[in-house]
Amino acid sequence: MTDTILSSATREVAIGFGRPFVMIGERINPTGRSILAEEMRAGDFSRVQADALAQVEAGAQVLDINAGIPLADEPALLAQAIELVQQLTDVPLSIDSSVVEALEAGIAVYQGKPLINSVTGEDEVLERVLPLVARHGAAVVAISNDETGISEDPDVRFAIAEKIVNRAQDHGIPRSDVVVDPLVMPIGAMGTAGQQVFRLVRRLRGELQVNTTCGASNVSFGLPNRHVVTGTFLAMAMANGLTSAIMNPLHPEVRTAVAAADVLTGQDGNCAAWIRANRAPSEPGSERVGRRGGTRRIRAAG
Repeated sequence: MTDTILSSATREVAIGFGRPFVMIGERINPTGRSILAEEMRAGDFSRVQADALAQVEAGAQVLDINAGIPLADEPALLAQAIELVQQLTDVPLSIDSSVVEALEAGIAVYQGKPLINSVTGEDEVLERVLPLVARHGAAVVAISNDETGISEDPDVRFAIAEKIVNRAQDHGIPRSDVVVDPLVMPIGAMGTAGQQVFRLVRRLRGELQVNTTCGASNVSFGLPNRHVVTGTFLAMAMANGLTSAIMNPLHPEVRTAVAAADVLTGQDGNCAAWIRANRAPSEPGSERVGRRGGTRRIRAAG
């Protein structure tokens, strides 16, 4: 089956069918985080550092890095953030930008095989991003929209995803290095949003045989108790074949739902990771080792 291999200088992570779900930490992103944006603009990366460490401690196997700040030097900020995070942790990174020059700057300082986030179905975007991905042997997130926008018809989104996969192959990028984002819309605004994604993920797995990811928190935008909705959505999406998500691993409701879904879909062999994370602490003097800090510890196969 399809495996998407990402790497840092010293560690590999595999996204794939039949493997534990991969959590891609979303927190290093100034969009909607005015304090983080101002700090990064001023050259203060202390919050970036704290977010990186906290997400890895919570179980993120990959970190997404974005530096999209209006009127700022995005290529320089993105490269600086990537260099810093690589000094803090050995998890692979997702280099996140819609600006090709920023992607180039990020790749130039990256050590390993990154995930490039992202490419869409517009011909102009494909011809700018895919050669960059191919030249550096990276993997890429394929977002299933084009110049017509985001369709409410899952079949249209599938056709766009298929176009991107085929165009990537024309550039020598194997389908194993294309991770499709089916686009999750807020369920509060579009009542069929979850059903659309589940249907599309099944087709992407069964027909295109590609791995998938999504911006998981979008589904619960604007809702109360939203992290329960996000966690439940992820568990259901995993049952339909979703293999990774760009998400916030710091919310226990979401993290626990993912871990439980790994158990129920058979990706947590003998429930070992679940037991390690949830068993009762050892009694004093016992030889058993208890849970460390309550964090989920799943080693990504690779």
